Parts: sequence; C-alpha cells; structure tokens
Amino acid sequence: MFESWRLIEDRAHAEAVARGWWTDIETGESLIGKRNVGEMLMLIVSEASEAMESHRKNENDDKLPHRPGIEVELADAIIRIGDLGRALGLDVAGALVEKMRFNRVREDHSIEARKAAGGKAY
Repeated sequence: MFESWRLIEDRAHAEAVARGWWTDIETGESLIGKRNVGEMLMLIVSEASEAMESHRKNENDDKLPHRPGIEVELADAIIRIGDLGRALGLDVAGALVEKMRFNRVREDHSIEARKAAGGKAY
C-alpha cells in the first residue's frame, strides 16, 4: 500500500509540474517552494466541499459524467494532497501508513469511547 500511495504522490506532482502549476506563467520561473501553502491547503478543503455538495445533490461529475461527483472530488483532493506533499518534500504516504496503524489501537476510536459522554460524536 505504501508504494502505491508514493506513486500517486509522485504522479500528481509530476503532472502538476508538467502542466505549469509550479511555474510562474509570466516569467517562467519555478514556483517550487514559493507557492502559498495556506492557499493550496484551502484548495484541498474546496475539493472536500465540492464532494459534499455533489453528495448532497446526488450528482454525477460534470467532467466524468459516468462517475459520482463525490468520487471525483475526493480524487481531486487526493491529487492536490499528493502534489503539495511532494512539492514540500513531505512523506505523506509514510505518515498515512503510520497514522492508520496508530488509529487501529487508539482508545478514543473504540466504540465504547465514542459512545461515552464527550466522545467523538458530533
């Protein structure tokens, strides 16, 4: 699983670089290490918002109309996460594996803890 996620990150970033998202379109200067990280994080959030709206409306995607919108918007979020992670030199794939391993044994993720007062309920 780890290697698959690493390949997704590599491909997402390589595609973004190839399509000029990491180049200043006026000067041709590389933007690696210079893009606004807060803005990029909010673009990830916007993909989640678009997924929620697609799910709420039970709509298919407008660009891949044979797929549910929620599915495509979640894919867009993964693409953006992979791109940003690689650009920042992060090991998101490694953190993903470790975090999933940690979550398996988290007490506050147990059914009992979630049912308890102040548990992870909204």
